[in-house]
Amino acid sequence: MSINRVVLTGRLVRDPEMRTTPSGQQVVNFSIAVQKRIKPTDPNERDAFFFRIVAWNKQAEFMANYATKGRMVGIEGRLEQRRYTGNDGIERETVEVIADNVALLDRPRDDQSSGEYQPATAAAAVSTSPEAEVDDYDPFAEE
Repeated sequence: MSINRVVLTGRLVRDPEMRTTPSGQQVVNFSIAVQKRIKPTDPNERDAFFFRIVAWNKQAEFMANYATKGRMVGIEGRLEQRRYTGNDGIERETVEVIADNVALLDRPRDDQSSGEYQPATAAAAVSTSPEAEVDDYDPFAEE
């Protein structure tokens, strides 16, 4: 029996890039920075690890629509190693995390003008039904 599971939390290094394969499947590629537990003493050494992530189909669509550079994400998946030939003709090898589950772990920043995020206070003003109280729960709000 072998186990190949990875769970990571980190920040998106850049906006996810989605494309569609010739067979019609959606795939998104992105990278995350995961903070090191112990800060390096060498000022030239980075204080984060960087991981390449690949997500397919619904996970890809979700990331392309809602995730942007700097957002905190949680990734659950498996490691895959593959070889490819670069644009320069040199064969390379890479290790990627193939995401089975992705989750956004923070709110979008106010300065992002995506238009998709609506604060709970605005939603409460629109709806006056008793069910709205449950829907207005914000697990990220400061108490």
